[in-house]
Parts: sequence; structure tokens; C-alpha cells
Amino acid sequence: MTQTPAPGPVPLHWKLVVDAADPHAQADFWAAALHYEVEDNSALVERLLGLGALPGAATVEHHGRAAFRDLIAVRHPDDPYDQDSGTGLGRRLLFQRVPEPKAGKNRLHIDVHAPAGGRDDEVGRLERLGARVLRRVRENGGEWVVLTDPEGNEFCVQ
Repeated sequence: MTQTPAPGPVPLHWKLVVDAADPHAQADFWAAALHYEVEDNSALVERLLGLGALPGAATVEHHGRAAFRDLIAVRHPDDPYDQDSGTGLGRRLLFQRVPEPKAGKNRLHIDVHAPAGGRDDEVGRLERLGARVLRRVRENGGEWVVLTDPEGNEFCVQ
């Protein structure tokens, strides 16, 4: 008789959180850069306001919708999301307001993979969105371009 192995642990859901001086501007940049969607949490924000669980000062209007003042996320357009809250259930970047400016090099960064032969075009598009090229790298392991987003966070385009 063959025994079925015990199921392993369920993979954890995660998101990448990025500290930001202006989370909404960062969300707009990264949504455009990655072809993601800015999450619409307006129904949740309105519900929390109506219940008195969220003060009005903790909200802003973003793209004509009620939004949290200090955080906003972008999500992959093909991934599932919670209809009631607008919160993505898949690939997401969450931008949260912090008072201190960025200091030093990122310990974690995003690599954007351009289509084959399209790295220069992709870098140009990202520059038009507000990115800045720091350097172009050619090493034995490959070639890539190091850029910064509008708040100075480094990322690479392969």
C-alpha cells in the first residue's frame, strides 16, 4: 500500500513594501513602469470613514478616488484581488510614507526585464516617466542598466 505524503506548508502570501516620501507619486511611477495597476481601495476607505474607524485626515483623493493618505499599492493586472477592499492577492508593491529620506544604497531592488533587444527603448521609456540612469554595466555575467526611481531607489533593467 502506497502512502500519500503529508502536505507541506502552504506558501506564504507576500508583498514588497517600499518606503516613500510621496507614496502616491511612487505608485504612479511604478504602475506605469511595470504596466501594473494602482489599487483602488476607495470602497474600503469609504466604509472605514463611514464607520468612524478612519479619520478624514488619514485619507486623500488620488485619481478622483478616496485613498489612504500614507500607503498605496500597485498590482499585476492579471492577478486576483479582493473585490471588497481592492487589495491585490498576488504580485504587489506597497508604498508607505516614512518621514526620513532614503539613505544609502538599497539592500533589495527590482530588476525589470526588457523584451529581447529592447533594453535601450525600455530605459528611454523609464527615463521619460522620471527614472534616472546611474550607470551601464557590462560584466562577464551580462549587461544591465542601473537606474533610480523618482525618489532615488535603485533598480536595474536587464
